[in-house]
Amino acid sequence: MSSYTAAQRKITEEITTTLTNVNSEDVDRLIAEINKAEKVFFVGVGRVLLSLKSIAKRLSHIGIQTYVVGQITEPAITDKDLLIVGSGSGETQFPLIIAGKAKEFHAKVAHIGTNPESSMSKYADLFIRIPITSNTEDEGAVVSEQPMKSLFEQSLLLLGDTLALMMVDEKNIELNSLWEYHANLE
Repeated sequence: MSSYTAAQRKITEEITTTLTNVNSEDVDRLIAEINKAEKVFFVGVGRVLLSLKSIAKRLSHIGIQTYVVGQITEPAITDKDLLIVGSGSGETQFPLIIAGKAKEFHAKVAHIGTNPESSMSKYADLFIRIPITSNTEDEGAVVSEQPMKSLFEQSLLLLGDTLALMMVDEKNIELNSLWEYHANLE
């Protein structure tokens, strides 16, 4: 077996195991909150932010008003809106500060992370756990052999695509109709 084959198998097996163990009821609740919100905001840092930007774009393709915190055209958040925080640890300072600000404006906050007991829990109305860990004692969690937190970022991105597909199915959206939301200045 080539080293490429071994590495890709390891990665895809980790992702499959991780996504299989995400609580589907929590995902359903997140979809309900997205559907209720007037606007959906996203905040994260680093590679997590890259995954969140992809999710925001994918949801915009199905007609959801999405914004990434800090983008120049970001509108005000209100009590009719949802902030989705991506933070594996739930301890990253910038997302914590933004979640606190969102709560000041009575917005809903959903945290996608690995640690339900994190500092983010005081702001989150909803927690979606991506079950990965560096602790082999954490039952039901995947211990990754990948560098850094790659498995979290990969799983976050695919969780976002899963949300979008579920919403397309739920709303009986014809896939070809989604092209009207795709960027056309490229």
